[in-house]
Amino acid sequence: MTDDPRTLVSTDWLEAHLKDPDLRILDASWYLPDAGRDPKAEYAEAHIPGARFFDIDAIADQRSGLPHMAPPPEMFISRMRAMGVGDGHQVVVYDGAGLFSAARVWWTFRLMGKMDVAVLDGGFPKWKAEGRPVEDMPPMVRDRHITVQRQAHLVRDVTQVAAAAKLGDHAIIDARSPGRFSGEEPEPRPGLRSGHIPGAVNVPYRSVLNPDGTMKPAGELEKVFTAAGVDLKKPAITSCGSGVTAAVLSLALERMGKRDHSLYDGSWAEWGMYGDLKVAKG
Repeated sequence: MTDDPRTLVSTDWLEAHLKDPDLRILDASWYLPDAGRDPKAEYAEAHIPGARFFDIDAIADQRSGLPHMAPPPEMFISRMRAMGVGDGHQVVVYDGAGLFSAARVWWTFRLMGKMDVAVLDGGFPKWKAEGRPVEDMPPMVRDRHITVQRQAHLVRDVTQVAAAAKLGDHAIIDARSPGRFSGEEPEPRPGLRSGHIPGAVNVPYRSVLNPDGTMKPAGELEKVFTAAGVDLKKPAITSCGSGVTAAVLSLALERMGKRDHSLYDGSWAEWGMYGDLKVAKG
């Protein structure tokens, strides 16, 4: 694997840089309700030395009725300052599942115009399996100035996605499981219809990962997308259940060198709710 502080870094890279004064590590663990896991409790018990906990549900647009929508810039600024994360920092994000919710926080930083952010390949499970250091004390935090410049082209709303589905001018890529995509499995969130956005292609987020939770190499990633029927010549829109695993696909596209991708923030939590939006099955 090639380490890239703007996309993905290895556990070797992170341990070698642990003492860097301008490194900031974020534990962005988040789980679906049926996982039965408490990310905050797990962080308190053990985390990578110096890591701060990034709460995906709290650092979000609280005015929206949809789950963990991207935070407004002013909220992001205040929360990051309070966490001591700011300008000039190299940020590394990890999660307790391997490579799951960390990509969502990587994408959030990108949305705010912060490029020096990477996901830890294989996450906390790989870190622990290799016997690397952990601690249970939260770090000493000093306020740090942060400036943001929201990159609107990285996010799409329901109107834009509906237009893209109608025109067929984007590759809409759904990261959910095949059963949820086809409409054969019920949605974990109550009240949502089953199926997918018309014209979307299914690339389950696990298909871009190795069995150990690390991301496949760029050449293999391209084969995964192509085999699923994704037209990589078109700009991409990633989607999933609520905008979390869609970011895993966004990270994979970025690793492949594909820059023209955006994320549908409302994802199926929004699309599946509105009866006037068409749903495809199968």
